[in-house]
Amino acid sequence: MAAVPGLPELDRRVSGCRACPRLVAWREEVARVKRAAFRDQDYWGRPVPGFGGGDARLAVVGLAPAAHGGNRTGRMFTGDASGEVLYAAMHAVGLANQPEAVSRDDGLRLLGARITAPVKCAPPDNKPTPAERDTCRPWLERELTLLRPTLRAVVVLGGFGWQSLLPALTAHWTVPRPRPRFTHGARVELPASDGGPPLVLHGCYHVSRRNTQTGLLTVAMVEEVLSRAKADAGLGAEPGAGPPG
Repeated sequence: MAAVPGLPELDRRVSGCRACPRLVAWREEVARVKRAAFRDQDYWGRPVPGFGGGDARLAVVGLAPAAHGGNRTGRMFTGDASGEVLYAAMHAVGLANQPEAVSRDDGLRLLGARITAPVKCAPPDNKPTPAERDTCRPWLERELTLLRPTLRAVVVLGGFGWQSLLPALTAHWTVPRPRPRFTHGARVELPASDGGPPLVLHGCYHVSRRNTQTGLLTVAMVEEVLSRAKADAGLGAEPGAGPPG
């Protein structure tokens, strides 16, 4: 994995991974059977790589692609209800050029940000196993290493993402013991272990339909977390602004 020279090559290799038999079988079955509303579409049906530039100062870390979202469209949080919330909030705070994400060719661009997940394949019932999470971790670790020169803050969506991300951070940052607990609105600064700058973690409830329909999470709550993380990342205060200086 250390030999992967850059994010484009990493993303290419991610999309061809077949390491977890259960996930391979499920993602391909979903792509073959399809949902009725999408029966005329060709599903991606493969692992979904991260989305965003290699010079991102802010990362958003989710859980895994949705069966009929990312697994259908081939892009994180694209074509599903979770993405409607996330991208609306990212656009509102100046981290995306538009509030909607429907397909890989819809013109969406992230501004100073990248979106990824600790598990790259859609899992049954949105529940990857611990073994699947651990098998997928080297992809995330390499992604973080490639982002290291610019990455300054991370927004983690949900407790699964939080617990999955912490071990992947240890190559460059020091994670305290006991490990920081996930809560919505959590903010934890991790000192560097490699001589570089620190990283600031922000916790946010996952933008799942369940959380938004029950009122546990609103777009305004997501915007608030993203705004704080954007400031910690050193991105401009105005929508669309880049890093200062």
